Amino acid sequence: MKPLDGIRVLDLTHVFAGPFCTYQLGVLGADVIKIEPADQPDMSRIEGADTELNRQQMGLSFQGQSAGKRAMAVDLKSEAGRTIFHKLVQTADVVVQNYTTDCLISLGLDYDTLSTVNPKLIYCSISGFGRSGDKASDPAYDIVVQAFVGAMASNGEIGAPPLRIGPPVVDYGTGAQAAMAVLAALFGRERTGDGRYIDVSMADSALMLMNANAMTAEATGRSVKPHGNRDPSLAGYGAYETADGMLMIGAYTNAQYANLMLALGNSDAAEEIRLTDRAVISQRYDVDVAFLEGVLKEKTADAWEVLLNKHHVPAARVRTMNEALNHPQLSDRSVLQRVEGASHRYTVAGFTFDRGGPSVEALPPRFGQHSLEILEELGIDRVTQEKLLKEGVVAT
Repeated sequence: MKPLDGIRVLDLTHVFAGPFCTYQLGVLGADVIKIEPADQPDMSRIEGADTELNRQQMGLSFQGQSAGKRAMAVDLKSEAGRTIFHKLVQTADVVVQNYTTDCLISLGLDYDTLSTVNPKLIYCSISGFGRSGDKASDPAYDIVVQAFVGAMASNGEIGAPPLRIGPPVVDYGTGAQAAMAVLAALFGRERTGDGRYIDVSMADSALMLMNANAMTAEATGRSVKPHGNRDPSLAGYGAYETADGMLMIGAYTNAQYANLMLALGNSDAAEEIRLTDRAVISQRYDVDVAFLEGVLKEKTADAWEVLLNKHHVPAARVRTMNEALNHPQLSDRSVLQRVEGASHRYTVAGFTFDRGGPSVEALPPRFGQHSLEILEELGIDRVTQEKLLKEGVVAT
């Protein structure tokens, strides 16, 4: 049994952040029903590296956070469509949405309306800047939020222009924050029996992903400056060229720093580092950088990774994504799972349980794939189903 077996989640989200939230709830056992407008599939269905999948409205950008969900296409602008949705809300535990406030109110999909339909409903609203504040109505994507919160300005090489973080980490970080909030609200409902409204902001979530940077700026009034692939004060905390590629070393503590020097055959430096006060460790920077740059070119990155790890020094060769996905460490974990009928694996969750852990049981759904199945569950007869299809209220 999974933790969320028996929990129903209505997914009114699109793109990345919202769908990732509901995906994480789904891999924990929730029945996630993705609801799309009958005439407008989620835009991510036609995005991704495989043009044929895009043509089929099964783009890889969509698949990444949709496995295991059910899909229903319904026109929520119509009275009949809203009636269907309200029936669904009566059966649901959670609604997650990332539409604009005005749109939700006009359609009667806001929390005040839906909580009268189901007082125990957990309602999670995801937006770029939250539902309050000067920018509450402003649109946003991951890269826009990166620019707004200072992430770009603290990323990149020294003296170079601000640089966006490549992967959409703000989207996925927001989705993770939202999933955590929903789980907390569900736990709270077990105690009180009450539903709850959740306001999740991408900008707020981005700050949480930069917690240490935010605290430094808040306490000192100075923004953290970018320093590229090397820490500006710790020579053992950064990337170096080797005989065949780049190695990232994470010798952060004095003990790790000393172990690094021992592994590289410099026992004198190791002893000096062990006796050096942390406050003045940066005074070694230039000398140690010169030493590391020289000696690390004598072996391959893979060889150094093995050797340094044996000396309890965090280090890894800088790998491509494909190299990482095919490494035994990730392949042997359950973060990557296969679904019957799929030609590729799916990323599932960054954690495991001893039993009832996160998993995906079905392929991502086609547009409207489960519309009639869900109408059947709501007790809507075949004749009415055909009428709804003919009128365009639902689609398959």
